Amino acid sequence: MIVFGPVPSRRLGQSLGINNIPPKHCTYSCIYCQLGKTPRRVIERTRFYDPEEIARQVEARLEAAEKKAEAIDILTLVPDGEPTLDLNLGRTIGLLKGLGKRIGAISNASLLWREDVRTDLEGLDWISLKIDTASQEVWQRVNRPHPDLKLDQVLEGVADFSHHFRGELVTETMLVKDINTAADGLAKAASFIAGLAPQTSYLSVPTRPPAERIVAVPSEEMVNTAYHTFAERSLAVECLLGYEGNAFAFTGNVEEDLLSITAVHPMRADAVDILLAKAGSDWAVVEKLIDDGRMVELTYRGRRFYMRRLCAPR
Repeated sequence: MIVFGPVPSRRLGQSLGINNIPPKHCTYSCIYCQLGKTPRRVIERTRFYDPEEIARQVEARLEAAEKKAEAIDILTLVPDGEPTLDLNLGRTIGLLKGLGKRIGAISNASLLWREDVRTDLEGLDWISLKIDTASQEVWQRVNRPHPDLKLDQVLEGVADFSHHFRGELVTETMLVKDINTAADGLAKAASFIAGLAPQTSYLSVPTRPPAERIVAVPSEEMVNTAYHTFAERSLAVECLLGYEGNAFAFTGNVEEDLLSITAVHPMRADAVDILLAKAGSDWAVVEKLIDDGRMVELTYRGRRFYMRRLCAPR
């Protein structure tokens, strides 16, 4: 299936997905990938689907959505693999731009050292770049790249692209317990990402069955440390923890508000105080959420923070 959705996304609104390459052509074989191992990693770009056919299918889906009064906010290239392996990518983006919607892509950023890839992506309105680490050893362990890829070259390409890209650039870092959650590695990754000046830097955790059994969800303490490590470098950080809540709106349901907000940002105690007062509630609500195993209390640099629990109570 080339076109799917629209899919609700906290980052993008109603996103119409576009599979511009067949599964699973990828430059990486990430240990956490929900699609399983990559049978054969590739780095040579190839022509897959005809760009005109992709645009035709997208246009037909947009017309059907309009008849149903169904909102579509963005067209997103998010295939079962790495979208920049598509040699027709630039042509496809150009055709999609003519449909009057924002165009986005989710990439692992591994081919941005190539000038032709950077040129193809210039027409995007939004792009998410996966940067799990800036350490060679960790990169090999977590992303398992094609043997001809070099991390220094990859990161240099990412930096060059970020300095010239005129659309909205965000990054995403998948945190895997005890693999890329060490303090020094987080600091190195955060410093590199800060140099890209992304609009938002997202931290995610494995929420679906991974390619390898060794993959484990990091503890709430690890996520909290990562969050503050990134924030201390003036990054606008958000967590993607798999909770589909109304992340920022005050709904009046104080339990749901607390859970949705703390799935995105660990909340400091004084911020929780303000929300509780606004809701006409008190700390008994927080204590109940903690007792029920739905929220945890954490400490960072002497301050108390509250965060939605990642896993079932241990």
